[in-house]
Amino acid sequence: MSVETPLLPVAPFVLPLEGRLLAHRRLLVEILRILPDDRHKHLVDWIDDRTRYQHVGQAPGSLPGDGVDLELARADEFQVLKRLVPLRVA
Repeated sequence: MSVETPLLPVAPFVLPLEGRLLAHRRLLVEILRILPDDRHKHLVDWIDDRTRYQHVGQAPGSLPGDGVDLELARADEFQVLKRLVPLRVA
């Protein structure tokens, strides 16, 4: 028998935001699913380019500054979308 980890308590405003995010994610995946092959590949490549956080102008090895959490969350969401979008084999 496995033991489930309890969910962390969340603020009341988080659940509606999560619901909206899930709805937008589902819509985006459906739009990508029905696109013609050339547009599909273009957008999947575009998403792939955004799955990694890249801070231009920051010296290698330096500590991240303000706003990094938002950019990392954005890159993480693009990674989620990339995993959800069905791949097409030519």
